[in-house]
Amino acid sequence: MDIKNAQIIVDDWIRDHGVRYFNELTNMAQLTEEVGEVARIIARRYGEQSEKESDKDKDLGEELADVLFVVLCLANQTGVDLQEAFNKRMDKKAKRDHDRHHNNEKLK
Repeated sequence: MDIKNAQIIVDDWIRDHGVRYFNELTNMAQLTEEVGEVARIIARRYGEQSEKESDKDKDLGEELADVLFVVLCLANQTGVDLQEAFNKRMDKKAKRDHDRHHNNEKLK
């Protein structure tokens, strides 16, 4: 599935199940909350914090999908073609960062 289709799927879901999009500020707050949940899992599972028993059943993939869902909502409601923006950004990063990363001693 490409990003453009994902945006359509989210838009269809909002119309069928969500009544309407939350406003942009509410979605921004939700995005922050979802990113926090991802950060909590990574900090405790892969970082130095101990993982609480109640967090051990949390699914990182599902939490990342929640982040993606809210990003797609924000793109839809602000008129951003995320596929186009992503392609443009990847092209820019490829041109800008190719040599920089290959020449970075820390990555060798």
